[in-house]
Amino acid sequence: MLKLSPRAQLAIGLALALLMAMTRGQHFATLNLPSASWAVFFLAGALLRPRWLFPALFVEASLLDFAAVQWAGISDWCLSPAYWMLLPAYGSLWLGGRLYAAWHREHLSSLALLMATVMIAALVCYLFSGGGFLYFSGRYPEPSLALLAERIGIYYPRYLGGLALYVGLAALLYSGIRAARLAPSREARR
Repeated sequence: MLKLSPRAQLAIGLALALLMAMTRGQHFATLNLPSASWAVFFLAGALLRPRWLFPALFVEASLLDFAAVQWAGISDWCLSPAYWMLLPAYGSLWLGGRLYAAWHREHLSSLALLMATVMIAALVCYLFSGGGFLYFSGRYPEPSLALLAERIGIYYPRYLGGLALYVGLAALLYSGIRAARLAPSREARR
């Protein structure tokens, strides 16, 4: 399990909440960064212990979306009865992060495990979010598994790419911090 101090968890939690606010659908940011929402839920599951952070992050995401529609002139296309499918979608990313944290070992083989966990959690997330939107939004008169498969081929790689970008950066940052902390103890042993 990844063990971080309460202070580090607080800093990470604030950074993740800020990252989501800055990148969520380009509602408010002037930079054109890919949405970090999927990565925020995965990383929060992996790095942050308090379970109440999941609903807090979901509320943040929802408030950002509703505010963008209400005050920023963003289309309400995605706000439908299917919006609530984001709850199990983000939950699958959170759970993926939790599982990875339990399986993590300070070894290079953890990188392959991280990649596999991210890919599977992202697919499950997309099945809930994209599949939920297809079947429950009312925007598609004749949803089908063939249409879902087509949409997976179109959208899943893009969402996976954004998720992999942020999780990869977080893994590099984690590795760099860990290496910097171990360097003084290695020097002392010499």
